[in-house]
Amino acid sequence: MAGGLLLSAAAAALLTAALPAHDPSTGFEDPPPDKIVIKVATVNGSGCPAGTAAVAVSADNTAFTVTYSDYLAQAGGNSDPTASRKNCQLSLLVHVPQGFTYAIASADYRGFASLRPGARGTQRASYYFQGSPNTEYRSHPFAGPYDDNWQATDETDWAQLVYAPCGVQRNFNINTELRVSAGGPSSDEVSFMTMDSTDGDISTVYHLAWKECPED
Repeated sequence: MAGGLLLSAAAAALLTAALPAHDPSTGFEDPPPDKIVIKVATVNGSGCPAGTAAVAVSADNTAFTVTYSDYLAQAGGNSDPTASRKNCQLSLLVHVPQGFTYAIASADYRGFASLRPGARGTQRASYYFQGSPNTEYRSHPFAGPYDDNWQATDETDWAQLVYAPCGVQRNFNINTELRVSAGGPSSDEVSFMTMDSTDGDISTVYHLAWKECPED
């Protein structure tokens, strides 16, 4: 059955990645045996020029990943002022196996940052659904000096996890952002932050929780 994701503003649809296979008190189930299909409807933003963002579903239907190859924000030195903020909005068409619905359980982000003393970086993300009037952002700040891989996880508790309505198709939208400010005595030196990693591994993983739809 086709289904989009539906999140309340309070939930932002995120949870810890450690999911039990089944919890009778909440109705969580193992992932369905049939494959889910995710297609990119639109991709917009300075952090994901055409051809630089890709989506793939894991073989066990427990997660999907977004890979970026040109997502970098920088400030300081001779950096263009517009380079200090980069964003990417993905609108995804999600088709799920008949009889199932799902929710985003958690989101893991990673990348690399080189921040000079006094510089600051921020990774921010929001999740919302076609027709939803509310959006909640989750932010993760980083402060220089910093020169290493970074990782951040968006999560909430079980009680706030909201599933897609059965039998309704709605696009799932992900809006991510990187910001860098030079600041401090090192403002003449370049600081930067990427939404990928130096070893080329996948940068963003969205974990799924599943349950069966009620029978008609």
